[in-house]
Amino acid sequence: METVILLRLQKKIGNKGGEKYWRWYGFNQRVNWCAIFVSWCANGSGIINNSIPRFSLCTDGVKWYKDHSKWKNKSYIPQTGDIIFFDWNGDSHVQHVGIVEKVENGKVYTIGGNSKDEVRNKNYSLTNKSIYGYGSVN
Repeated sequence: METVILLRLQKKIGNKGGEKYWRWYGFNQRVNWCAIFVSWCANGSGIINNSIPRFSLCTDGVKWYKDHSKWKNKSYIPQTGDIIFFDWNGDSHVQHVGIVEKVENGKVYTIGGNSKDEVRNKNYSLTNKSIYGYGSVN
């Protein structure tokens, strides 16, 4: 994902409610929109269904990356633009997804939608137990 695309994503930080994103996807009422936000970003950068699938469920995103041999386990060091998947409960069921902004000093920095119902920057230790794995876009 190019620097220009990341700059566009950074401008979305703070957007609350996600209506723009879930309506774009085709929903007429609020749904969990983290995966939709990732799809919206891919669509805007022209790489939808090429490097990033169009998906509204995190589990569908994981399946797409596995089916296309682009899945990386949690020991992988992600690259800018990769897709990061989270399992908050430790039950092997993915509940959240975001976009890798960068990796620095043992941390992965992300931009994601539907984090407390807004687009937010976050960072996690690369060894964080909630990281389920990555979809490689490179």
